Amino acid sequence: MSASPGPLAGIRVLDLATMLAGPYAATLLGDLGADVIKVESHYGDESRHLGPERDGQRAPFVSLNRNKRGIVLDLRKPAASAAFARLAATSDVLVTNIREPALSRLGLDYEQVRRHRPDVIWVGVTAFGPDGPYAGRPGIDFLAQGYAGLLSLNGHPDGKPVRVTVPLVDVMTSELVVSGVLAALLVRGRTGEGQRIDVSLLDALVHAQASGLGAYFLTGEVTPRTGNRSQYFSPSGVYVCRDGRGIVITCPSEKFFGNLCGALEVKWSSEPRFATIEQRLAYQDELDAVLGARCRDFDRDALLERLIAADVLAAPIHEIPDVVRDPQVRHNEMIVATEHATLGAIDVTGLPIKLRGTPGSVRRSAPVQGQHTTEVLAELGYAADEIAALVRDGSAATA
Repeated sequence: MSASPGPLAGIRVLDLATMLAGPYAATLLGDLGADVIKVESHYGDESRHLGPERDGQRAPFVSLNRNKRGIVLDLRKPAASAAFARLAATSDVLVTNIREPALSRLGLDYEQVRRHRPDVIWVGVTAFGPDGPYAGRPGIDFLAQGYAGLLSLNGHPDGKPVRVTVPLVDVMTSELVVSGVLAALLVRGRTGEGQRIDVSLLDALVHAQASGLGAYFLTGEVTPRTGNRSQYFSPSGVYVCRDGRGIVITCPSEKFFGNLCGALEVKWSSEPRFATIEQRLAYQDELDAVLGARCRDFDRDALLERLIAADVLAAPIHEIPDVVRDPQVRHNEMIVATEHATLGAIDVTGLPIKLRGTPGSVRRSAPVQGQHTTEVLAELGYAADEIAALVRDGSAATA
């Protein structure tokens, strides 16, 4: 694991968000070297109460909150608000997904935070946008999939819409937050001015629907639900091998279809019904039938090796344990060891952005609740007896 400070070393980020999109954005900034301080209430981030649990720690929180220090402040109390004011004055970025009126009641809206740090970069993450007809509504990834049309596209043509299980909308939103923060830091470097940034789950997914919406704007076509098939070429799907394991095969061009035929030692490309992309689409039921039958002549790994050697677009259908063991995933350092305060050694996902000159790194495991309260308050100038007083009256809490 690299000990590089990362390109954002010296930048402080306050994470006052909960669940996934906001907190994970702060995590990604931490991966790039920022000092991220997660400010929680006594109840804590909602993800501390969901999902698989071990020794009091929940998987969603541990997996999504690496590279952070954690403190507990009850911002409803004046003494905690005063501590937050000191903290905000030292911070460059604040990320929150708290909705109004709680946001303003806790002193966390943009104008309120600007009083502590005039050049702050303030990021508000919402489900649908900070204003407009849906403003103020609660929302999560699943609802965005409904509003932005993803649910209508996912699943088999003759089946019901199916939710995309991986929280891709949340993760895309996190990445857009990071893009906005990096742009705002560049602007601040030139002008000295901070700014407010708003990012929503709905906008993130509409943005991702550019190609489908583009087809509608251009031709009026509504993208159909195609299951594992492609709308534009064939074959493309999941096929079962002799040993019962599945393989993905897709051929988006004549080149790849020719490579597939060569690897499987078949002459489909010379048959009129399979000779062109248009013909293969017209006869994709027949093509899937013969390809499926040919795949059953091989065990999955042997077929995959044969197809890859022939430069065919093919992949195994990995389950989660397979992903963790995958040699390319390991080579890319996408599984990283950390040391958790109570769990000990535990793996987390790594950094998807590989900066060669100033690489980021995973330096910390997710904090237990209040793990760094004393440390951070001491950095802000609080004496030990003052910190103890804050804890006694419930304004703060330690691990």
